[in-house]
Amino acid sequence: MSEQTFIPERVGIVGLGLIGGSFAKAEHDGGREVLAWNRTASTLDLAMIDTVDGELTDEAIGTCELIILSGYPQSSIDWLDEKAPLISPGAIVIDAAGVKRVICERCFSIADEYEWTFIGCHPMAGTQYSGYAHARANLFRNAPMVVVPPEMDDFERAEALERLKHLLEPCGFGSYTLATPDFHDAQIAYTSQLAHVVSNAYVKSPAAQSHRGFSAGSYRDLTRVARLNAPMWTELFLDNADHLSKEIEIIIENLRDYKDAIDSRDARRLEGLLSEGDRLKKEAEKR
Repeated sequence: MSEQTFIPERVGIVGLGLIGGSFAKAEHDGGREVLAWNRTASTLDLAMIDTVDGELTDEAIGTCELIILSGYPQSSIDWLDEKAPLISPGAIVIDAAGVKRVICERCFSIADEYEWTFIGCHPMAGTQYSGYAHARANLFRNAPMVVVPPEMDDFERAEALERLKHLLEPCGFGSYTLATPDFHDAQIAYTSQLAHVVSNAYVKSPAAQSHRGFSAGSYRDLTRVARLNAPMWTELFLDNADHLSKEIEIIIENLRDYKDAIDSRDARRLEGLLSEGDRLKKEAEKR
């Protein structure tokens, strides 16, 4: 078990993809010392030119006040399980994965054996592109951050969250929202995962190959996230299979209603369906 004392505001980042790389750039630009580890050494070498101050070796893990796990869910769990004894007492460890139940269940359990704190996190920001080459320091500027804290008393939770906000201050998050792992996963199945499934399925129409000259904003909006990192999203979808399957079933039923109205040339029913969608969208925007 680590007896090392962390260096205040030193940040360790595990994984330098789009999210991890953006955390590294933001924290570095904010004056924080950043150490990082990445599976591909060439990416780490590139990041060390102007962003990363050093490698997150086993010897350096205990010097970090904040460690950010930016890999896929299982790889983040595996890293924490292996390196947990090296983390300094009093340090904070967060993840950045798009699912929370599978991460929090295991990582809370690991953290219970030590004197550092694990907090589940999900920055609500990203692009259709992946990899360090697309990372940018302002990716999280004004974006929401969802936080899933472990069980602790109100004072301890408030103190941990204030420290976390301070450590992430260079990222410029616009808000912090507390959630349970299950509520997070249920919401994200609708707001993110379903959107990726629908977009990815939408471009499988034969018409997609001949759309040039016939498409504008609607096509761009609906297809933006059809381009995705298939291995990563496969893991995220299957880790949240129950909630995502439910959302897919709902949209299938709703699409069936539109199709039936169109097939039967039922103008009144179709207009009612369209008006209902318009109304619900406006109501959601007011909340």
